[in-house]
Amino acid sequence: MKRDRNVKIVATLGPASNTYEMIRTLHEAGADVFRLNMSHGSHDEIAERHAMIRQVEKDLDSPIAILADLQGPKLRVGVFANGEEELEAGAPFRLDLDETEGSKTRVNLPHKEIFAALEAGAHLLVNDGKIRLKVEKCGADFADCSVVTGGTISNRKGVNVPDVVLPLAALSDKDRDDLEFVSKLGVDWLALSFVQRPEDVWEARELCDGRAAILSKIEKPAAVKAFDEILEVSDGIMVARGDLGVELPVQNVPPIQKRLIRKCRAAAKPVIVATQMLESMIESPMPTRAEVSDVATAIYEGTDAIMLSAESAAGDYPVEAVTTMNNVAVEVEHDPTYTEIIEASRAAKRESVADGIVAAAREIAETTDIKAICCFTSSGTTSMLVARERPRVPIIALTNRRGTARRLSLLWGTNCVMTGELERFKQAVVNAARAARKRGYAGENDQIVVTAGVPFNVPGSTNILRVAPCNERLIYSTDPE
Repeated sequence: MKRDRNVKIVATLGPASNTYEMIRTLHEAGADVFRLNMSHGSHDEIAERHAMIRQVEKDLDSPIAILADLQGPKLRVGVFANGEEELEAGAPFRLDLDETEGSKTRVNLPHKEIFAALEAGAHLLVNDGKIRLKVEKCGADFADCSVVTGGTISNRKGVNVPDVVLPLAALSDKDRDDLEFVSKLGVDWLALSFVQRPEDVWEARELCDGRAAILSKIEKPAAVKAFDEILEVSDGIMVARGDLGVELPVQNVPPIQKRLIRKCRAAAKPVIVATQMLESMIESPMPTRAEVSDVATAIYEGTDAIMLSAESAAGDYPVEAVTTMNNVAVEVEHDPTYTEIIEASRAAKRESVADGIVAAAREIAETTDIKAICCFTSSGTTSMLVARERPRVPIIALTNRRGTARRLSLLWGTNCVMTGELERFKQAVVNAARAARKRGYAGENDQIVVTAGVPFNVPGSTNILRVAPCNERLIYSTDPE
């Protein structure tokens, strides 16, 4: 699908978007990537949604990326004898391993790993941070706390521990089962929850064994601190602002978001900004002005993708939410200030021949009348390097690998086209010209830039650049090969 924007849109599927017709409509409205939330739905339901996406992809001849989002460990309190209790600020409250029903003074916390990591002065956040507890004294099976911020606590509410790195793996037993299932199913990206350190990513990568790209969700303070190391071992990043805004002061989240986006751009790895982007559209056909500004800010910062969660999965207006996001993106990217900001934040990186080739391609495209940059890619690396440059012209990624085309659907400004096996560079130029014309990016009298690696199908071998006409007769008459 030809889009009039560069940023990509991720739409989560759920009860509100659970049919072929709705998935197709969402894709036509602007969704480039579909997210399968493994916290909700059985394996049969996930497989059904996956099959419908692939059918839409086939019917529209448009590569679509599928992102499976693993649940991660869920830390929750136990149950209360009365169902709920009201905690008052300053009152004592104990968390322990005792499985008896809770009261106004205590409740079970069935996670010995938390007690092993706690120390006096640490804070515990319950129910998305609405209740805040401070640890006064703790041991291997208890934590005596004082209530800093009171409120209603009820059965099985979630617990966040922002001050310590927990001795918990990012993958639970359920996650390992889900990972194997979706990897066999054929998803393109795996989103990994509860990442605290690079070792968490290593385990997922080993289990995945190259069947999908690994995207690390940054939702814990420990992950922010270890971000450079996590980025190095990840294929992409999601700035998951939900838990991040619970475990950190909310005013810290915007500068963290901006910093992480810039680091991902410099590393040529895609980044998604997620959580509560158009939250009010779960129940309203119109977003708030603040939500529109939030979406626009992420786009101005140069993120690869912006994500809808409950808005498209369970909301009353999933198509309107995708359409709104698309319209905001188009308007922002047509603003001259957007180009100024993107180019001012471009980080020069010239460490390899490939870096030099893609930088030259962007500079040529911006100083002459070039309609598109066409890059032939096997693994997707060349396209990621071109996207890092954030050129003013469209990027057409040509590949003979369906999996690569799908994964690149998440990448800023990248339009994916399937091509056959190549043996000569002239053939690559002809295919690039045909793709640019067919997709409406250029006419016969226009020029394109073509980059490739020779020999073909060798990942990371980008070593050639050519300015070429879109007229095949001119290609054959001017190319001696």
